Amino acid sequence: MTKISETLSPIHSNTRFLTRPTIAIVTAFALMQLTHRLAAAQAPINLGTAGNYAILAESGISSVPASAITGDIGVSPDDSTAITGFSLILTAASPFSTCSQVTGKVYAPDYADPTAINLTTAIENMLTAYDEAAGRPTPDFTELGSGEIGGKNLVPGLYKWGTDVKITTDVTLTGSATDVWVLQIAGKLTEANGAKVILAGGALAKNIFWQSFGVVAIGTGSHFEGTILSHTAITLATGASINGKLLAQTAVTLDSSTVTDSNSSTTPILVSSAVVTGPYLGAGGQSLNLATKTITVPKSGKTQFYRMRSGTALTITSTTTSGNNIIITYN
Repeated sequence: MTKISETLSPIHSNTRFLTRPTIAIVTAFALMQLTHRLAAAQAPINLGTAGNYAILAESGISSVPASAITGDIGVSPDDSTAITGFSLILTAASPFSTCSQVTGKVYAPDYADPTAINLTTAIENMLTAYDEAAGRPTPDFTELGSGEIGGKNLVPGLYKWGTDVKITTDVTLTGSATDVWVLQIAGKLTEANGAKVILAGGALAKNIFWQSFGVVAIGTGSHFEGTILSHTAITLATGASINGKLLAQTAVTLDSSTVTDSNSSTTPILVSSAVVTGPYLGAGGQSLNLATKTITVPKSGKTQFYRMRSGTALTITSTTTSGNNIIITYN
């Protein structure tokens, strides 16, 4: 079991005692738990080898620099010419290329063996996973919010919509580290600018699966959690971030976006919040240097609190500024 550790900088200690408001919170939690018990437990979607990638697409992956991707990416059957905006570096006879925007490896079928066959298998597994997610029977919740789920608290279970789904304001998924969400969407999935998908109660992004027949569009400065299985394209607008996976049957488009593979547990991830109590979300535009143990992130122009998430205990040792960037050193 991987233990997720977080280091907070700056540190503020503030204890408050709640009286009457606590009753309302406990009551709401009890109702949520009751709904949870009524929903049938779901098993995770089997991604097969498609689960080895933070981004996997059939017809292309593009980036407006600088995006920050933690995890491997791959495209197939289109070749490496369909990966644009990354300034790839390919060593002769290598099965993968590298890039400053990717903390991981970049794969395409025109690279050295066994990359082509591995990608073919991964794409097949992605298609199978999509069909499994779309075909799960007996939903626990149908047409929730008539497709508008902004402001709602989603307990674990199987959700189904015959329409588009919109997230116009923050939506929260509350459950434990073993709970699973499968969300079947017959239309498009759209997250508005600045909206956030928030996890609570120990819920993990790796156990959340968004299956969308239509285009998935994540808005400017918004944050998303979970694996996206799209029958068509996935686009992340300027400064958008996701903790999860982007698996598209056409193309994935990034614009100075942050993608953190939900399987990543040892690579440090910088999260931030405007208030010390959170919620803490992936810091947009972050760039990790494992050699110097630093993370560089653009200044927000506002007060921000930062934490690091990793599979091992880490400490933020210093924060400095350089031009329009903040440089965070850890150990």
